[in-house]
Amino acid sequence: MERSGLRSEGGIRDVILHAAIFAAEEMGVVLKRTSYSPNIRDRLDFSCAILTPDGELVAQAEHIPVHLGSMAVGLKNVMREAERLGLSMEEGDVVIVNDPYIAGTHLNDIMLIKPVYYLGRLIAFVANKAHHVDVGGQVPGSIGGNVVELVQEGIVIPPTKLVERGRLRRDVIRLLQANVRTPRYVSGDLKAQLASLNVGEVAVRKLAEKYGVSTLLDTWSWALDYVEAYTRNTVRELGIEGSATGEDYLELGDGLVRIRARVSFRRDSVKVDFEGTSPQVDAPINAVFGVTVAATLFALKSILDPEMPMNGGFERVIEIRAPKGTLVNPVRPAPVSAGNVETSQRIVDAVYKALAQLLPSKVPAASCGSMNNVAVGGRGWAFYETIACGSGGRPCCDGVDGVHTNMTNTMNTPIEVLESSYPVLFIQYKLRDGSGGPGRYRGGLGVIRAFAVLEDNVRVTITGERVKLRPWGLQGGLPGEPAEYLVVRGDGRVEKLPSKATVSLNSGDMIVIKTAGGGGWGDPRLRPKSLVEKDLREGRVTLEQASKYYGYKPSQKNRLDERRGY
Repeated sequence: MERSGLRSEGGIRDVILHAAIFAAEEMGVVLKRTSYSPNIRDRLDFSCAILTPDGELVAQAEHIPVHLGSMAVGLKNVMREAERLGLSMEEGDVVIVNDPYIAGTHLNDIMLIKPVYYLGRLIAFVANKAHHVDVGGQVPGSIGGNVVELVQEGIVIPPTKLVERGRLRRDVIRLLQANVRTPRYVSGDLKAQLASLNVGEVAVRKLAEKYGVSTLLDTWSWALDYVEAYTRNTVRELGIEGSATGEDYLELGDGLVRIRARVSFRRDSVKVDFEGTSPQVDAPINAVFGVTVAATLFALKSILDPEMPMNGGFERVIEIRAPKGTLVNPVRPAPVSAGNVETSQRIVDAVYKALAQLLPSKVPAASCGSMNNVAVGGRGWAFYETIACGSGGRPCCDGVDGVHTNMTNTMNTPIEVLESSYPVLFIQYKLRDGSGGPGRYRGGLGVIRAFAVLEDNVRVTITGERVKLRPWGLQGGLPGEPAEYLVVRGDGRVEKLPSKATVSLNSGDMIVIKTAGGGGWGDPRLRPKSLVEKDLREGRVTLEQASKYYGYKPSQKNRLDERRGY
């Protein structure tokens, strides 16, 4: 079997499929260039995909894992709900939905779905998810806070026609604008999503026109079958017959709640069972089933073969069992806003811990384990961003410094954009030296990002993790430094925040985010001295750390250089 990518005998199916993948990427370019909010335009918090008439994902852009992995779950749920409600999806229609128990993530991720018809026949769906900066609810940014049920997190949109037979329903947009803090952004970003779908629809229709409907539909089927066979062959070649269990924890108030994942390999398939995970809670860290699917698929693919082609065929090989009423498959009306961004990360960690027992030479140490969500809002404005951290050391090399890890794949929001759009002033943005876990392969460094607000009565919500529990190391590697969230008042008082908090700031007050470093991989004392010295020169580790963890003893020349200020 060809291992480098998708190939077909005549090449036509290969051409069609890669044209569809390109179309998904083009959808993303249009969405970025026509959106209004910095979160979508600059941070790129969106995803685009093409799905079959049966709702299986067949082509995706390189966007956000938690969006893409839940896209098929969302579409299939919408199709079932539409049938139940008698809601037909006809040519020219676009359905909007953000209900997490249907769309599969959280309320901020508004999903648009457009059926693609050619000569009266349904040939595909084009879909996108975009994270809208605010959808109402208790706190600006709509993530976190002291919520105990879904409706406190924002407006819930069941499957509804946003466009009906080509006519934009402005009444739906007005309804949404009346329930959010950023009405201009929600309107502009929805129209950008519509433009993105139109580009995808045109591309798929052109493929049907050029190659024929039968060939197009045959290509969808072939691509799914190919990835299924590829994945089964990959699992078979590993030669693993057995199971392992991984556990990790989320921080909730003064306590912890558990994610447990048992991973079982059976010849050419994999089962992941979350039995033993803590029950759902009256807090926003519950993760709907779509998030659990996305996180599980990401963790398995990244270890089994990160370069393999990806579509719904992969999911056919993976059985996921998530008991109802738990953190990983809650029952309505449990709140879920942080489950999408934080619990998804911990699901990956739990699956990685299990895989590390079965495939020890393939699994990295823990990354920072958080998206480090910061939502800020004042009179008539709100912004949201996630902040980078350190990835875990790997069996081959060091972790990456200052990067978004695992279930997110966004950019940082440029400081210039935020300062020109909102009443904030950035004070510091740098790598957090010494934060990576020691190891033969060092964990990546977290970052420090600090800004002051320039008006009174600003509310900031922090939704993070790894303040109490440090990102773990593997194979003798040590944990990374924990996260730290601080408020520095204008009079100099410093307040240390828990991993989840909402605070009020006045002009001159500052918020300081110190994100966690990744865990180390392998015994630190096996790290080559030349790399330790390089880390010292670059400020990534201190002399004390080098001596304590790496057994570093400076030579006479090193000591002279230090006295000279080298």
